Amino acid sequence: MTKQMMAYDEKSSENIMLGEDGKYRWVYEMNLFKNPTIFMLIWKIFFFIILGIFAFMVLIQSGNSRFWWVGFLNVAKVFGYILIGMTVLSALGYLLYAAIMGGSYIVEFEMDEKGVTHKQIASQTKNAKKLGAATMIAGAASGRIGTVGVGLNAQRTEMYTEFAKVRKVKAYPRRHLIKVNERLEHNQVYAAKEDFAFVKDYIVSHCPNIKQ
Repeated sequence: MTKQMMAYDEKSSENIMLGEDGKYRWVYEMNLFKNPTIFMLIWKIFFFIILGIFAFMVLIQSGNSRFWWVGFLNVAKVFGYILIGMTVLSALGYLLYAAIMGGSYIVEFEMDEKGVTHKQIASQTKNAKKLGAATMIAGAASGRIGTVGVGLNAQRTEMYTEFAKVRKVKAYPRRHLIKVNERLEHNQVYAAKEDFAFVKDYIVSHCPNIKQ
């Protein structure tokens, strides 16, 4: 047992329990109407899809001298309207998601010296998978690859991150969020205000390859 673990064991947190197997376990409940983290994740997915399409359109027209600058501004204006529409639809979709999930996102965490597991609790997993499947079907029927991608992401209710593979850790205290990023995988760890500093410091101290 490390000195950190011993010190925290003496603290006897009401939220985090240290098991005999050396794993810390806690449950975090996030208010979906007050914490914008999941909405921002959904919005970013659509934003980068739209940005990619915009960049492609500009690229194929870049050789046309008549395209600059009037044509470019017209295309930018169209994609600006699309972005606004996407934001509105994302907000409406998110509110529907929040309502289906009962207004909260409840997740269980397991953490030891090797890594951390983010797992949605069983009572919410069923709803999340149904919603993900419905989103995938709607996306496939409309030919929208991005919507299918969001559906696939919604169906994923558990994720494990190995600390040795982590390249970056970002902390957002106001949202009780710690982003633990590998090269291709991004995990989100939540902790209550009183436990946030401990969880963040523990993760950082066990990630040997993070970039400061």
